[in-house]
Amino acid sequence: MHLSPPASHRELRTVRHDADLVVVGGGLTGTCCAITAARAGLKVILVQDRPVLGGNASSEVRLWILGATSHMGNNNRWAREGGVIDEILVENTFRNPEGNPLLVDALLLEKVVAEANITLLLNTAVHEVAKHDPATLAAVHAFCPQNSTAYDLRAPLFCDASGDGIVGFLAGAAFRQGAEARAEFGEQFAPVQASTDLLGHSLYFYSRDTGRPVSFTPPAFALRDITAIPRWRQLNAREHGCKLWWIEHGGRLDTVHETERIKWDLWRVIYGVWHHIKNSGQFPEAANLTLEWVGTIPGKRESRRFEGDYILRQQDIVEQRSHPDAVAFGGWAIDVHPSEGVFSPQPGCTQWHAKGVYQIPYRCLYSRNLANLFLAGRIISASHVAFASSRVMATCAHVGQAAGAAAAICRRRGAAPRDLASGPLLAELQRALLRTGQHIPGRRLQDDADLARQATITVSSELRLARLAPGGPRRSLQSGVAMMLPVGPGTRLDLTVRADVARAAELRVELRQSSRADNHTPDVTLAGQVLPLPAGNDQAVRVSFPHVFSDERYAFVCFLGSDAIQLHTSEQRVSGILSLTHQVNLAVAKSAVQSPPPDIGVDTFEFWQPLRRPAGHNLALELAAPLAAFAPVNVVNGIARPTHQPNAWVADFADPAPALTLRWPEPRTIARVELMFDPDFDHPMESVLMGHPERRMPFCVERYRLVDEAGQVLVDCADNHQGRKVHILAAPVTTRTLRLELNAPSPTVPAALFEVRCYGPGAE
Repeated sequence: MHLSPPASHRELRTVRHDADLVVVGGGLTGTCCAITAARAGLKVILVQDRPVLGGNASSEVRLWILGATSHMGNNNRWAREGGVIDEILVENTFRNPEGNPLLVDALLLEKVVAEANITLLLNTAVHEVAKHDPATLAAVHAFCPQNSTAYDLRAPLFCDASGDGIVGFLAGAAFRQGAEARAEFGEQFAPVQASTDLLGHSLYFYSRDTGRPVSFTPPAFALRDITAIPRWRQLNAREHGCKLWWIEHGGRLDTVHETERIKWDLWRVIYGVWHHIKNSGQFPEAANLTLEWVGTIPGKRESRRFEGDYILRQQDIVEQRSHPDAVAFGGWAIDVHPSEGVFSPQPGCTQWHAKGVYQIPYRCLYSRNLANLFLAGRIISASHVAFASSRVMATCAHVGQAAGAAAAICRRRGAAPRDLASGPLLAELQRALLRTGQHIPGRRLQDDADLARQATITVSSELRLARLAPGGPRRSLQSGVAMMLPVGPGTRLDLTVRADVARAAELRVELRQSSRADNHTPDVTLAGQVLPLPAGNDQAVRVSFPHVFSDERYAFVCFLGSDAIQLHTSEQRVSGILSLTHQVNLAVAKSAVQSPPPDIGVDTFEFWQPLRRPAGHNLALELAAPLAAFAPVNVVNGIARPTHQPNAWVADFADPAPALTLRWPEPRTIARVELMFDPDFDHPMESVLMGHPERRMPFCVERYRLVDEAGQVLVDCADNHQGRKVHILAAPVTTRTLRLELNAPSPTVPAALFEVRCYGPGAE
């Protein structure tokens, strides 16, 4: 028994934690930042004001994780972000292809608690900061109502990944809200006059079929006049969750301080929407549906944006400007929403895509006036227009990993965040990110510690693509169909496809390329021909172009015709080879051709996208001259995904025992081997709601062995589904050879490997 006499005043129990880095905000951004820093050896405190991790991706909000892949609705091929967020997305797809949001929570918690260097504080809100001097943070103070404990959290470095920027705000960091005037950055899409308008919040609901009729009595606060929502006719009984992202509100309010008011307004709308679906009589199919879940905290889009040494802007996105300090990338559309949200008569969003992905500079990731504060997530240094693209979760998480890696270098080198913006420390940061699987467009990994770069590489076979065998379903040319084929200097394409023709028709074929070698928008037509085809099935159609390519890139062979023509497809799939369709993805575009107004600084171009599996078969074809783009040297070229080329060694389809051997002239001592397989970077892997037909990506090698020159099996993996695999050997091995033996993923998919790296003991 404990008795406590009356007192005039009591203090909260206070616990102090000291660390190398305090990360405030446990959404995907802060989670990826904390994991990255912890794996690099830092002691990290991760502070999250909610009971679970994930932020907008968690079961509390239930928004799917997306980034540059944009539902496969743009021309950003192989654009999933890589690094820690990729590890999470691949694992979630393997465990949770149905998209259960509760399992996303569990996976994120598992990933964080697996890191011994992370101290996780859930249900803990930061409310105060302390400073050494006007430019230097010393501590953040937080409170957890669940255990009635105050926390004094101290570190030399801090990362604000809180979404609203609570640390930066309290510490006096320069920030912005609203839209800049067009003249400030020369952004043609910006308003002529500066505006306080913002993107609003959203709440979602889930419904469930109970198998018997269910009635619904709306709460008194529910919206009764559904016509107050101008788009009410778009409501239906099938869609729920974040497919109703356009139920948005708050863009004309203070999205920081009026969030509770916005939440109540959204609850009013959601219960009114469900009242309409259940009780209007317009949806008899909803008779057995019940309202299973309604969000209790809004998913925020926009509030504060903090200023770094550089402010990302529209031109960086549309022109894909190059930055020497690039550490991450984006690729979502410039996606603005009407500030009135669900009550606006305008479309729920206006999305304008660039022709490819864009770099995000490191100078956007730290405060310009606080010496030890990193910025990550949607609060990074960006204009309102650029923020409309960079704000999405996978991009934010990618940025969070960059901030975590930067913090590790700062601690190791005794540097401040700004010191990494140029020179040797910047090179070290970019190298560290690339080594951990993060893709940086335009950057190759140059790692002198990698012993694989010193080896002679031989393989059991090398795919020289001469044929994709027929046997797949027919593809109608009601929409255009294209094959992306890797070409190099001196390549001339001469190929044969097979067609079924219902009635005499003309087949138009165009040879295209992208205006940039590392883009995948076929916006330059090199040659074309029109081929009259008689009626008849299984016709061999030869297409030969005189154009000779002068550099390495992808060529697009585009077939355009009518629904009278069907092309034969193949069941064979190859890493770095895709078929495309000229069509609109209504999730992210309004038309198969992006046609912006002429004065907003956005390009006009066509969308050519893969179909999702199990569709998306390659065309069956035969090439007069085989394509040699899958050489073993690709595994040490410093790029671990398709870009302007496949960047993979691919074994021949007929190879019964694919193997790659590293051979050194003198023995080398190996302590760690890192491998990069193909987890299909073109797949968006939406984390919730949308189901996926596969748990394992069809290109990813499931079984492999690593053997030394004495025949000793160093690694024997029989159940892989991840792209990046790191093997720390039980004991370092001294050998002249390492042999990697792979099993092909399936009879129709040859074994492929993007990268192999080897390190000796003590290598950083």
